[in-house]
Amino acid sequence: MKILVVDDEPDVPLLFEQRFRHEIRSGALAFAFAPSGEAALEYLQQAHHYAEVVLILSDINMPGMSGLELLRRIRLAHAGPRPTVMMITAYGDAESCRQALQLGAQDFLTKPLNFAALRQKLAPLQAA
Repeated sequence: MKILVVDDEPDVPLLFEQRFRHEIRSGALAFAFAPSGEAALEYLQQAHHYAEVVLILSDINMPGMSGLELLRRIRLAHAGPRPTVMMITAYGDAESCRQALQLGAQDFLTKPLNFAALRQKLAPLQAA
């Protein structure tokens, strides 16, 4: 299962690679990383990536394009089946959660990420 993680924090790729190293080695999970909403859209617009990416984990608060704007653009740009999107933020405010869900996010996670809880949320997607 291919997961695109969108976050401007420079340590995020290493953190995910450490936490999911067994799943990566076994081929159960593959990760791609984008440091911004703009970079994520560029990645997704490459011909095969929309079809490959099953899940997008996106931070909400990033310089430039916010995660909410990224979610809007994904919704508008892709008419076919869209990847599942889970929003991640350090701010668990109700308004951000409401907006994310209204824009089509399937879940809302807060930082610091609880990787055990994230694994539980990934299980149904991996089974599909």
